[in-house]
Amino acid sequence: MPLRDLTPAVRPDPPPADVARFLREADRRVARFQEEVVIPGFVPSDPAGAFRVLRALADSEQIRGRRFCEWGSGFGVVTCLAAMLEFDACGIEVEWQLVDEARRLAEDFGLSAEFVCGSFVPPGAEGRVHAAGQYAWLTTEADDAYRELGLDPDDLDVVFAYPWPDEEGVTEELFERYGGVGAVLVTFRGGGEFRVRRKTARRR
Repeated sequence: MPLRDLTPAVRPDPPPADVARFLREADRRVARFQEEVVIPGFVPSDPAGAFRVLRALADSEQIRGRRFCEWGSGFGVVTCLAAMLEFDACGIEVEWQLVDEARRLAEDFGLSAEFVCGSFVPPGAEGRVHAAGQYAWLTTEADDAYRELGLDPDDLDVVFAYPWPDEEGVTEELFERYGGVGAVLVTFRGGGEFRVRRKTARRR
């Protein structure tokens, strides 16, 4: 298998004061947004847990570089946290309302995170996704986000995703096939559980 599990040294201590303030404000905005707008596929992950995992990776030698991308970035909270950890952070999200909120959140906190509206499915992979099955929310019918970012998928050093259960397998397959060797995939699986894996070889 080209993906190998990693066990970053996650510290249990609370986040710094500036991160805690950011998380409180993000929680407030997400709650308000969900009261006013219904986007059925939008379910926040565990940003505080994601921060601890990303902090552990940032402090380690387990990553090859600092280019971070969140696949399905939603409100942009995790991408903003990556920017606070000095990653070169971007997020890809198909719902334009969420992209607008994410951009506003980053701007209000003076963060350099970049957000684009589109699909994180790489160009040319649409047929592979459709052949693998039907999914609750994963879509390929959107703009090419990588072109707007000026990146290829294998440029990314760390990818974060919170796939729905029926999307987990195809999300992993996309990373295996299109991610760069040495890149790291972090997935949130619910219930406070994160999985961290590195791509160790090209998929044949």
